[in-house]
Amino acid sequence: MPLPKISTPTYELVIPSSKKKIRFRPFLVKEEKILIIAMESQDNTQIANAIKDVLSACIVSKGVKVEKLSTFDIEYLFLNIRGKSVGEELEVNVTCPDDGETQVPAVIRLDTIKVEFPENHSTDIKLDDQYTVRMKYPSMDEFVKSNFSNEENVNVDETFGLIASCIDQVYSEEESWTSADCTQKELNEFIEQFNSAQFKLVENFFATMPKLSHTVEVTNPNTGVKSEVVLEGLANFFA
Repeated sequence: MPLPKISTPTYELVIPSSKKKIRFRPFLVKEEKILIIAMESQDNTQIANAIKDVLSACIVSKGVKVEKLSTFDIEYLFLNIRGKSVGEELEVNVTCPDDGETQVPAVIRLDTIKVEFPENHSTDIKLDDQYTVRMKYPSMDEFVKSNFSNEENVNVDETFGLIASCIDQVYSEEESWTSADCTQKELNEFIEQFNSAQFKLVENFFATMPKLSHTVEVTNPNTGVKSEVVLEGLANFFA
């Protein structure tokens, strides 16, 4: 006689970027094993791929393509699935900003960590009186290429490649072009036409992108100074 199947609860969550409601389950021992192996490898690309694999397994709603989700969506979903899997509280080590070296532990409830959407952020970048570029957020695949490589310095080609991958549409009042209809070379040549002011607008899109964020208050045991520290991005919540 085969062993019984253990039922697993499911929960609802809203994807930050699309506001779409999905259902998910906690990760199981087999998914936890994937994560442990990835963490032990200390290979950031392997860790990122493990996170994608776990999300794909744990999201039970149909039609969710993890590889197409924005980075902050993936971070938010992973934290919430983790919360239902191994505990709602997370202990992190925070560096006190007054001396820049003393580390103190802080406990954070995962349901208090949110994705912050800056008021001055927009996906539409008006280049001039005629043309506007509509941007899309980097997916995990693009994020891994630009942020998890072993190289310390990102070269110009990689920077342009990331920008090009995030162009969704170029339009004017009369015409419209989608990135799907353009080659990589055409997108790169389009970006190369930008003047300094226009390029700064693109940089601002990335600088003000929504981020997983939480503010914690810490007290330096050596100086007695109280400080507020803002944690941003998935890596900071596993420091």
